Amino acid sequence: MIKASDFGADFLWGVAAAAAQIEGAADGYGKGPSIWDTFSKRSGKIKRGHQPTQTCDFYHKYKEDIALVKTLGFSVFRFSISWPRILPYGKGEINKEGILFYHNVIDECLVNGIIPYVTLYHWDLPDALEEEGGWTAYSVNDSFNNFVSICAKEYGDKVKNWIVLNEPFGFTSLGYMLGIHAPGKTGLTNFFSAVHHTAIAQADGGRILRAEVQNANLGTSFSCSEVMPYTQSDADVTAAKRIDCLMNRLFIEPTLGMGYPGADWDLMEKFSIQHSTWRHTERLTFDFDFIGLQNYFPLTIKYNAFIPVLQAWEVKAKSRKKPHTAMGWEINADSFYNIIKQFASYPGIKKLMITENGAAYHDKLSGGHVHDPERIAYFELYLAALLKAKNEGLNISGYMAWTLMDNFEWAEGFNARFGLVHTDFKTQHRTIKDSGYWFQQFLKTT
Repeated sequence: MIKASDFGADFLWGVAAAAAQIEGAADGYGKGPSIWDTFSKRSGKIKRGHQPTQTCDFYHKYKEDIALVKTLGFSVFRFSISWPRILPYGKGEINKEGILFYHNVIDECLVNGIIPYVTLYHWDLPDALEEEGGWTAYSVNDSFNNFVSICAKEYGDKVKNWIVLNEPFGFTSLGYMLGIHAPGKTGLTNFFSAVHHTAIAQADGGRILRAEVQNANLGTSFSCSEVMPYTQSDADVTAAKRIDCLMNRLFIEPTLGMGYPGADWDLMEKFSIQHSTWRHTERLTFDFDFIGLQNYFPLTIKYNAFIPVLQAWEVKAKSRKKPHTAMGWEINADSFYNIIKQFASYPGIKKLMITENGAAYHDKLSGGHVHDPERIAYFELYLAALLKAKNEGLNISGYMAWTLMDNFEWAEGFNARFGLVHTDFKTQHRTIKDSGYWFQQFLKTT
């Protein structure tokens, strides 16, 4: 049985959360609307018509929730700053109530001996900027840089650990190509414009933080999945390479000064060549202190000629009779180990941190308890795989579970429960699940 102490005394244990998913107070206290506030009002976009208007009400209950982080035994709380709470219109007038709120959250962490890890962009773009084109518009970079500068100057004396972006491939593909996340745009033109401006923002944000915050520990976070071909046929192998190029290589390689990946794929070769001048590659590059990896599932890919451009199709875990979570995501700790190794093989990466990992199940509150043995088994498997990678000499500095408490899970609304703490969204009552108590005991072990 593994123990927390097996990872070393300096290893950091935390939980992660995001402003749009937990804060609530969506249209109060000077905050402007985000793209998720607007998107969730569109019929059929969020399951059961759920909206992040109140969600967990962290805005009013942050002291109670940070106390929960401490109670569970974690030393790190990763949370994000809502851009439209600081700048209601994305630029221009600063909302003083928003500034004060994050000072209070940060101070509460520090009083409780919790290290704040602050994410600057976790998907809640100010809607006013989306009206100008959002991430597809070049002007978004100036607005983002201004936001980063405000946060760095305001909180940099207290916060030393920063994550610039959360899952850039996630929000560019789901929000600007497939249209199933906010702002609901579709098409390759929108996608590639959003990709380029996001990749610029990632590096620009790092440079601003480096200049403004003394002794900063700077990172950015990537969603990642081991991509495996369904068969060893040339068609399936090539299709898997295309998906790997997008999911795992698209943002890390320009950050490392390698430019955009081409992957022997006409579409990406053209995009890579368009942005291959020194002016582009230099601006896309930043030397981060750590890279955050966020892994939930592997992908098994089959060639499909009927899928435009990608010509690739995911073969779901259920159809392959593989264990999976309530979201249908394959449970595969070996794949978690493999994707960590894949990223660690880049010589330009100094240090890795698991900034999200977790599982959703159909949790039920019964008699004041939530029994979730599947989630405990999941964490036991994945932490054993992480320890294996660490024991092989990989520089992995910490692990953050997703998530502290059940929240607004994007297009899934309140249906997908990932929390270590159960949230009753009507009463706002919190109940620590068995998995939360499991972590509490695990983090005490020596």
